[in-house]
Amino acid sequence: MEQKNEKEVYVKERYVLAMERVHRICEEETVPAPFCIFFRKTAQFLVQMEDLKRRIDSGETAAYTLEQWEELNEALYHDILPAQYGESFGNPAYAVAQLGEVHGRILSFLYTELRGMIVYCFEKRLEEITVLLELFIEIYNCFEQEELPEYKQIQQIVYWFVSDYSDLFVTYHTREVADPSLDFATRIIMESDLTDLRYLYQYGEYVSENEKKMAAFLNTLPEEEIAAMADTYTEGYRIGFVVGGKDLSIKKTVNIRYRLGFERMIRQAIRNFEKMGLRPVIYRAAVSTVNKHHHMRIGYTGAVPNKQFDYDHRADEAIYLDRKFIERKLGVMRTACEKYRELGKVHGGPAVVEVFGEKPFVPQSKPEAYHLSEKQQKLSVAAANESVQISNQYIIGKERSFTIIAFPVPEIGAQFEDIFRETVKINTLDYEQYRRLQQVMIDVLDQAVSVHIRGKDGNQTELDVSLRALADPKRETLFENCVADVNIPVGEVFTSPRLAGTTGRLHVKQVYLGELSYENLTIDFEDGMIRDYMCSNFDTPQENRAYIAENVLFHHESLPLGEFAIGTNTTAYRMAKTYQVADKLPILIAEKMGPHFAVGDTCYSWQEDTPVYNPDGKEIIARDNEVSLLRKEDPAKAYFGCHTDITIPYDELGQIEAVHADGSRTTIIENGRFVLPGTEVLNVPLDEE
Repeated sequence: MEQKNEKEVYVKERYVLAMERVHRICEEETVPAPFCIFFRKTAQFLVQMEDLKRRIDSGETAAYTLEQWEELNEALYHDILPAQYGESFGNPAYAVAQLGEVHGRILSFLYTELRGMIVYCFEKRLEEITVLLELFIEIYNCFEQEELPEYKQIQQIVYWFVSDYSDLFVTYHTREVADPSLDFATRIIMESDLTDLRYLYQYGEYVSENEKKMAAFLNTLPEEEIAAMADTYTEGYRIGFVVGGKDLSIKKTVNIRYRLGFERMIRQAIRNFEKMGLRPVIYRAAVSTVNKHHHMRIGYTGAVPNKQFDYDHRADEAIYLDRKFIERKLGVMRTACEKYRELGKVHGGPAVVEVFGEKPFVPQSKPEAYHLSEKQQKLSVAAANESVQISNQYIIGKERSFTIIAFPVPEIGAQFEDIFRETVKINTLDYEQYRRLQQVMIDVLDQAVSVHIRGKDGNQTELDVSLRALADPKRETLFENCVADVNIPVGEVFTSPRLAGTTGRLHVKQVYLGELSYENLTIDFEDGMIRDYMCSNFDTPQENRAYIAENVLFHHESLPLGEFAIGTNTTAYRMAKTYQVADKLPILIAEKMGPHFAVGDTCYSWQEDTPVYNPDGKEIIARDNEVSLLRKEDPAKAYFGCHTDITIPYDELGQIEAVHADGSRTTIIENGRFVLPGTEVLNVPLDEE
């Protein structure tokens, strides 16, 4: 304890000295134009952070009115909001225009990294605040010299910052993934008066109308409706362990991920999980460059202030990414995993609440933003594979499970409440009815050697998916009968295809993947591997290919077809048509609304050797493909760390046929309608107005 106190005193002393220097920078004119403007404006932001820290530490904010909280929240995020972003140093295009090609891009990174101080102030993480202040001062000092610093000088400062402080940032992130004692968010959820919307601002996240309206709407629902929502969510998690043949009783924690505004449901879910013997682990989506995952947010989050801002900085690691850094980061990760090994052993995996209904984001590709070189892309892929292997040993893959559920946010439109109730209905469809209907389909598919999929009305899909052979049809099956457990809502049968013979074209006119929109996405397969790809988002083929390579292939040269599935949730499809929200639905629901094809790992990655059974008792044997089998020689060749589902909607679907060994065919879907005897009831929602 004495050693800890000494460190705290030391950090406080460094913080005080750093802030004194920052205050002087606000007044100085020792840096030449235009850099003086950048450093002065950034120093003023840091002084704003000092004031924020003072307000929080003193308890002043506890007495704030809702209006005061709203004013503070807007002030914290003002500079990167869309209206101001055109003239923000967080915008690499503006930074380069103002500060030049040599320094603009990296100073935009610095500005972005410093913004992480907002949440560090709320979480009272003084060491993180202090090292960021010191980074700013060190770079500022370089510009006080007679000659402007070369890019390499600033790059090296950043490089050694992220390398040296991996011990701080990576270790903390490794711990927070499984440690329930880091309960900053849990305390807000469980101790706040959720009818008083001031609680939303206590996280330090950006709060938009979506979060406020969602929280207010949930406050209008009776307890039994909130309980039903939470029960569906937590029961799906429990059933996931049962179906997977995994022992939930040895687990002590569950990671809850959600969007601000859902606290009333999450509070009830925490109580449900406690009855299962599980404590909540709730960590924030990463704000430090060393822990971020492209533009995606993994963890709890508020509104995204500006998705273009996140997208512009998705590859900032290009500044420091080399083999030496990767070895350093992975070494820290291994050490941290070993230190917190006991926490990892008893962690059960994530329970995720996704949201949908926001305006689809079509990013602008900026040459001024950082982009990984070809060499860095390969290093990034290798590092991601190694990181997954380490994590899998820390939180043992074959012993964990997950669940995901989704709800709309008010931005979806004036009919939000109706869409919300329809979504609740979709999330609670009859488990047994879908199990029976889907089993009819599986019985036919198990007799096939391949499945032929063809598009219509401009959809260019023409694809043959090859299937494994059953050795013992009485005890084995190829397709999982997926009802409402880990993947809520119900409605799909899926398999890991045989790669050899899986050949043809997959095409979708418009699809929304990982928060990004794709127009005319086309992927060509040869023996199960991606051979070519294109879309029509941008003006040139080069831009379109680069967009897919980065955000679908994640810089891999190719990916296998890891999953083929037939979605059966026509009720969800009818809702999408009725309310015109198909382009806003998350993949969790969209994948149930037609056949879908996942590129990347199989659904069973890292758990292929764990037997999985359908409700009828048959073992699902198609858990591997020719690539995932390479894990027995070299896991780095077997896994890709990604799994992206791409769905063909029913109205673009001409035909799905099961192709048998004798050449005969059994049609499952014809012109977007289920025609296989015993499944016709799925067409009823399609016929509703």
